[in-house]
Amino acid sequence: MKKLQLYSLLFFIGLLISGIQPKEYFTWFLEVLPAIIGFLILAFTYKNFRFTNFTYFFILIHCYILFLGGHYTYAEVPPFEWIKETFHQTRNNYDKVGHFAQGFIPAMITRELFIRKNVIANQSFFNFVIVAVCLAISAAYEWLEWGVSLCTGDGGDAFLGTQGYVWDTQSDMLYATIGAICMLILFSKKHDKAIQEQIKSQ
Repeated sequence: MKKLQLYSLLFFIGLLISGIQPKEYFTWFLEVLPAIIGFLILAFTYKNFRFTNFTYFFILIHCYILFLGGHYTYAEVPPFEWIKETFHQTRNNYDKVGHFAQGFIPAMITRELFIRKNVIANQSFFNFVIVAVCLAISAAYEWLEWGVSLCTGDGGDAFLGTQGYVWDTQSDMLYATIGAICMLILFSKKHDKAIQEQIKSQ
């Protein structure tokens, strides 16, 4: 419980700092809104389903990625501006970190739900379905970005964040897919251990 209280406190601290004089408040709101919605969903469902602290920790990291991108806009996050200039890149690639996380963290959430709710009986399809779910989430988010950009003009364009890269949407979905696969390959065993500890503690 103490860890979750700390994570909640860090969430609000990060959200508050992110909201102090961001580059553009409308873009900031759009970027941090998924984190706020996610927090509310996790809070309202906590009594019925509590995720492992392992999963909550990575969710918090994802929120901070959103907070940082919202404050500066994804096209102008300072450390990635330095990377852009140092390695002669054509764009600020911080958005790719965000889309990698958009696959990595949903894969962890989906995996835990599937295991603890026994959603998939046939293990041969287990990892495939998780990656497919994450890709679907990524595609839906690209639709959202597109719709907001069409409806709101310049503010939506900052939210869309293509930076003139014609294949930005496709590469975003690719990074989300890579993120989901990396989670399954690198963290499944640690996740399984955390899930077993969570089940025993209930």
